[in-house]
Amino acid sequence: MAEKNNKNKSFLSALLVMTILFFMWGFITSMNDILIPYLKKVFELTYFQAMLVQTCFFMAYFIGSLSYFIISVRTGDPIARIGYKKAIVAGLLIAAFGCLLFYPAASLKMYGLFLGALFILGIGFTLLQVTANPYVAILGSPETASSRLNLSQALNSLGHTTAPIIGGYLVFHFFTKFGSPFLNKAGEQILTDKGLTLTALSVQLPYLMFAALFVIIALVFTFSKLPKFTEASTMEKGTGVLKHPHLILGIIAVFLYVGAEVSIGSMLINYFKELLNYPEVEAKSFLAFYWGGAMIGRFLGAISQSSSTNLIKKTGSMILVAAAAFVFIFFAVNYEGGITFGRIAPFLIFIVINLAAFRIGKSLPHRTLMVFAVMVIALLITTMLTHGQAALWAVIGIGLFNSIMWSNIFTLAIDGLGKYTSQGSSLLVMSILGGAVIPPIQGALADRVGIHYSFVIPIFSYIYLTYYGWKGYKYKKKYDLSQNI
Repeated sequence: MAEKNNKNKSFLSALLVMTILFFMWGFITSMNDILIPYLKKVFELTYFQAMLVQTCFFMAYFIGSLSYFIISVRTGDPIARIGYKKAIVAGLLIAAFGCLLFYPAASLKMYGLFLGALFILGIGFTLLQVTANPYVAILGSPETASSRLNLSQALNSLGHTTAPIIGGYLVFHFFTKFGSPFLNKAGEQILTDKGLTLTALSVQLPYLMFAALFVIIALVFTFSKLPKFTEASTMEKGTGVLKHPHLILGIIAVFLYVGAEVSIGSMLINYFKELLNYPEVEAKSFLAFYWGGAMIGRFLGAISQSSSTNLIKKTGSMILVAAAAFVFIFFAVNYEGGITFGRIAPFLIFIVINLAAFRIGKSLPHRTLMVFAVMVIALLITTMLTHGQAALWAVIGIGLFNSIMWSNIFTLAIDGLGKYTSQGSSLLVMSILGGAVIPPIQGALADRVGIHYSFVIPIFSYIYLTYYGWKGYKYKKKYDLSQNI
């Protein structure tokens, strides 16, 4: 019994350490939504050109994961050789280097170098994704893997939520006081929507801070005692993992989900200006509710899919957590941006709908995925058919229903892979390529018809996700239980 308690304590400590990592990469990923309007102004870009920010960042996931898969096919799983800790530290240091490259990119005012820095940053995150998601999944019983991933993803979403508030304030307000103003092609100062000057330092200083934080987190991981799972791992070679149909369909699901979520989030600051003429410093506060909704939904998903069988206690916990998270986001945007309660009160309606959708999902990953995908389709149609506040809150509400999709797809797709789990994880991370492909497609359509009607593009993604939650996850190949890791 003492050995079991020590093991559980070790797992809990490791999970707490991992939450730092999930928070930080969520924060940096969401900073792309701040970079897009910043770089669009500085380099006078079209929507298509500006969305190349996401293309380069998420293309790195594809190339990095493909490289990992090829290595694993030829020589066996690299993580099984070097261990999770070393892989995580390597990913953090690569990400830190990518952040450092923002300094010369801004100094030289080279859009290509910005894109290169984002690519390297994405390579670091690829290694973190391939490593961290399966590591969290095996830190405990398989039955609660989805719950643990939802909890970790909730912390990731906390980073996504705070990035528009903190990062937007630093880039569009605080650091605009430092350095020489950028000039446009006509030789005029480039200004924010509030009339403040954009400078190189307004983007250099935040990313220097992020680089330092990544190095600090790498040191924390280096000296942390994390459970080791490499001893029981098999150095599996070959392409046997591709014989699992539910994994292949899951790869497509991740591609479409990530592409849709990133594309929607990337458009919001410009969309809010198109809808209601909100300047960047105001629009970023509403963007925080989009990502904040994902945070709330993931916390709720962790509770909903936990091992607890007490429905009343579980429902009460979900309501309390949702209320606390809403209060946190409100006070954050109110303190920094002066957004009043009356302006964000409609968000409470979507929280109630989200809680009801969890009940319909019955704590089942596949069923919840299907229900949430249908809800997102309805919200996308609503935002395209309405205008003003109705359109604004319909698209913000999508964050709540995107929340559990990554963790649910991931756990459904790797279920039953056994010795191929790490290879399957690398393929799922590779399919994050959707974040590189779908945003520029929506951006190109936005250049032609405006952002409002460009939201037809992600609808197709959620139609497929509805199918995967309905039937696609079921197609599992029989496997030998004795070969499980």
